[in-house]
Amino acid sequence: MQISSLSFRSITIAASLLAAGASAHADLTIPANALVADSVQAFSSDAQDAFAAQEVTVSPLGNATAVTGVTSAFRLPITTITIGAGLKITKGDAKGSALQFARVYRGNTVALTLANFTINYVSKQVLADVTPKGGTTVAQQAIYNFHTATPLGIKYQFPLKITGHEVLDQLFLTEETKDSFMTALALPKAIRGVLDIVDFGTLTQDIAVKFRAKPVSNKPYVPAP
Repeated sequence: MQISSLSFRSITIAASLLAAGASAHADLTIPANALVADSVQAFSSDAQDAFAAQEVTVSPLGNATAVTGVTSAFRLPITTITIGAGLKITKGDAKGSALQFARVYRGNTVALTLANFTINYVSKQVLADVTPKGGTTVAQQAIYNFHTATPLGIKYQFPLKITGHEVLDQLFLTEETKDSFMTALALPKAIRGVLDIVDFGTLTQDIAVKFRAKPVSNKPYVPAP
């Protein structure tokens, strides 16, 4: 009897998860771009007000898409998951996804793009490639510090159903990313104090061993020059 390719891939993923748990010395990175696995960035009302006050628009690029029916929320497909000892997830990546923040300043469009997101559970930070329009990319800059509201737990159900859910909140910009926003968007000096106190919202991760109709690209997003 032949095993279907999807069944084989499911078994491979499950075996990889178990192997990661058995290893005490090495992390294991598992492709997730073919699975229904998403991170949703939902900007808080305070963040939305701050954007509106400076006429900043947020647009999804690459793999990222707006969440239907939800204001200022964006779906970022998870492309890889890294698991360490004891089945603890150490990081998750959303390569190929980007969010562009833009405004018109003195007749010209200025913009900042955050792309190729990584949630680092060791440092408790969200990282991304940061690119000002027409400028140089800073690879994997820490953009947010976060608090874990609902810890990520992997659940197993016979025979091979694997799911996970997590909510991260209290997303506050790092000092370097405040600088990036201020410079790239040519924001007034007074806005720096606003960026110090604005909670940018939540990141919600949902993972399931259920295959997408078509895998998302796992190639890093590169902003246009």
